[in-house]
Amino acid sequence: MTIETTPDLLRYMLMKGSIAIDGVSLTIMGLTDTTFSVSLIPHTKKETILLMKKTGETVNLETDVIGKYVERLLGTKTTTESKEETITMDFLANCGFL
Repeated sequence: MTIETTPDLLRYMLMKGSIAIDGVSLTIMGLTDTTFSVSLIPHTKKETILLMKKTGETVNLETDVIGKYVERLLGTKTTTESKEETITMDFLANCGFL
């Protein structure tokens, strides 16, 4: 199954990482600049409605939240995020980490 999505979501995806599609947690098996792919095992095909989805139908996507935490800690922000304080070497030293 291949799904097209925005770069804002694709930035949090990686090969063999997790993605939830309509609440079903799956493993990412392929990535391009505009799409990602997952494989559906027989049990998932039988127990979910994912195979009933039609081309172009909207689905809910949930990426792994760890990537968002790492992004915030590294201070790399998207233009849609509010301005927040980033972690610097001075900050780490002042907090006793260096």
